[in-house]
Amino acid sequence: MAKLGVITDGISREFEHALTVMNEFGLTQAELQFLWDKEVGDLTDAQLDKTQGLVAAHGVEVSCISRHIFGGLALGELTASSSAYQEQLAALGRCIGTAEALDCSLVRIMAFRKEMILFGSNGAEQWNVATGAWEKLRELVSPAVQLAEDRGITLVVETGNNAMITSAWLARKLIDEIGSDRLKLLWDPANSLYCTEAPYPDGYETLRGVLGHIHLKDVEVDIRRATVVCRQLGTGQMAPYLPQIAAALKADGYAGSISLESVYRPPGGSFEDGFRASLPLLQEVFA
Repeated sequence: MAKLGVITDGISREFEHALTVMNEFGLTQAELQFLWDKEVGDLTDAQLDKTQGLVAAHGVEVSCISRHIFGGLALGELTASSSAYQEQLAALGRCIGTAEALDCSLVRIMAFRKEMILFGSNGAEQWNVATGAWEKLRELVSPAVQLAEDRGITLVVETGNNAMITSAWLARKLIDEIGSDRLKLLWDPANSLYCTEAPYPDGYETLRGVLGHIHLKDVEVDIRRATVVCRQLGTGQMAPYLPQIAAALKADGYAGSISLESVYRPPGGSFEDGFRASLPLLQEVFA
């Protein structure tokens, strides 16, 4: 059975308050992204000690360390020796250390900045394809995976709106080509709506065997107008897929975590208000 949680700064960056709200609703899985004035991986020793104490005091588990590693970096002229890339690898190392301190087995990475067309033929390979971008992605993700293997941690690469990995199909291709058990998929099916991948059955059937973690939220996307609107869970374009995904996860015995990504903010309200509005459906459908 899946374990339910939330990305805590979707409630509040005041970590103790976020954990108190989690306890109010019986959530057990805290995904860490921003705490207080820091992005995860940049906590001071005192803040990390405080985080350990609060996690223990509130009786929760840390499901994933979710810094935006590699997020937004353009592949272009980037190489393994580039300072920007090396800074991200160093940040990944700090995140792995944070995961170890908090008894967490997963660390998120992103997939650089999106190149729109990666594959093609019959002339498209000359005129439309971002030549070499896929190979560069694989080349630059591989050292991160090696670091995870060396440290005994699992990386989860997220399907992102503005990333090279936008779909479960692309994630599966990358994971299969790298060929390491230390690289799994962080599936955000709402993000993949923006590349027209149907979460079920298309996305789900593709990711079987490589699923490591899940983000759930609801949105309405209008690709023609380059627009995304966040919605209360169950009221956007994800609504028809949620029961199908829940049933498939149960049938497959998925025992990992599902994080509510609390990015919906009702008019005049806060992100915590959006969390409180969306959580009951998550618990009803996925518990």
